[in-house]
Amino acid sequence: MNTSGSELPDIYLHPGEMFISDRPALVSTVLGSCISVTFFSPRLKVGAICHGLLPTCKKEKASCAGNCADGLRYVECSIKRMTKQFTALGIRNSEIEVKVFGGADMIKYGLKNGNPETVGRQNTKIALSTLKDRNFQVKAFDTGGSRGRKLIFFSHTGEVFLKRLSSNEMEPQV
Repeated sequence: MNTSGSELPDIYLHPGEMFISDRPALVSTVLGSCISVTFFSPRLKVGAICHGLLPTCKKEKASCAGNCADGLRYVECSIKRMTKQFTALGIRNSEIEVKVFGGADMIKYGLKNGNPETVGRQNTKIALSTLKDRNFQVKAFDTGGSRGRKLIFFSHTGEVFLKRLSSNEMEPQV
């Protein structure tokens, strides 16, 4: 899938990773209960995508500062890091196109602590609240449900292509 007519670097984003670039690239990832958030600056043609596994870091006593060693594993920290990097480039939050994907109900988590929400729902909730706290407007989202998703993100246009996986393509982890 090549929209520019030339070969783009093809990058696979693993869980707990983030990609940011001002150069054209095709970034793909596969999500279950995890969340990917994409940022794109139309003015500077800078794109970023993260793949967070869990909502927040339990090691931190207070809210995540976005710079701990394991930060990219967590949705909240990943969003804070992307925001910090875009701010360092002189990009205001109001000019960033934000999209959110994933958060399928695949793993029951927190039931021992009395929390009936799945990891996917918790990831979605923290992503949307973290973005709202920073005055981001979410341009597009596709979250929830019970099926995984494959994403293809074009870093130089902000476009995201999504494929919902059939139930036999990604087995739920219990």
